[in-house]
Amino acid sequence: MFHLLLLAGVVLGGYIFLTQTLFKRSKCKGNAAMAGKTVIITGGNTGIGKATALHLARKGARVILACRNRDKAETAIADITKQTGSTDVLYMQLDLASLKSVRCFTETFLKNESSLDLLINNAGLVADGRTEDGFGIEFGVNHLGHFLLTYLLLDHLKEGGGGRVVTLSSMAHRWGHIDLEALAATGHLGTGRYSWQFFQAYCNSKLCNVLFTHELAKRLKGTKVTCYSVHPGVVRTELSRHVSLWQKVFIEPIARLLFLDPEAGAQTTLHCSLQEGIEPLSGRYFSCCAMQEVCARARDDNMAQKLWEVSEKLCGLS
Repeated sequence: MFHLLLLAGVVLGGYIFLTQTLFKRSKCKGNAAMAGKTVIITGGNTGIGKATALHLARKGARVILACRNRDKAETAIADITKQTGSTDVLYMQLDLASLKSVRCFTETFLKNESSLDLLINNAGLVADGRTEDGFGIEFGVNHLGHFLLTYLLLDHLKEGGGGRVVTLSSMAHRWGHIDLEALAATGHLGTGRYSWQFFQAYCNSKLCNVLFTHELAKRLKGTKVTCYSVHPGVVRTELSRHVSLWQKVFIEPIARLLFLDPEAGAQTTLHCSLQEGIEPLSGRYFSCCAMQEVCARARDDNMAQKLWEVSEKLCGLS
């Protein structure tokens, strides 16, 4: 009996520890006015993106879901409209695995929309394969597509009275490494048919997100546009939809017990979108609705600048 009580105590203690650390919840308290503001959310038709869109639509923002799948986007829009009463949520086609699609999206947006106040680079995936342009799928979607999208929209953001760029990274960036020579030679930051190989590539792409934000902040100095990278928490989303069946069987019970739901996972994104007074923290990394320090590798000025320059070259911008 004593052993059972001891085991129960250890399990309960472990659960409490995990929910207060790795799976900790937070709540956005930011309340910036959003009526009349225009927001782009990549991957806004599901998961964290949809939860973010729901909150911003409720606050009166014009929300553009920049997604690949029209049917999923229209289903999400119908649901958001039903829950919020907003009729200012719309779909625009964007496939981040295609630089041509990114350019088409921005051309359409700039032609039809007079302003942009908030860009949320939310979409991401864990998978193996290549983009339309031949880059590793995780590097191409998680970093390069968002890099080009942000680059092409920066002038529009600057024209407003203080736009923001929020890019979803992950605590996984801590395990990331960037080999620029290998990237130049192969067009990817890791690949392979085993899950641990493309999880490493995911970590590498998330480090790119943090370094991109670090460098972007430097380039935005003197403007009213600020930027932030975000760890949303360990969230139950469609991010891992490409992993193998046996992994899903293993992950699902843990996910149901511990992982955050998308609404909880959206809170730090919302904090960086709505919290007033964080402008001096532009370029920094946030988790649990608070700024967090990152390791030296994630704030390496030289690597951040080189990654920017390589990204420009890969996108045909230089």
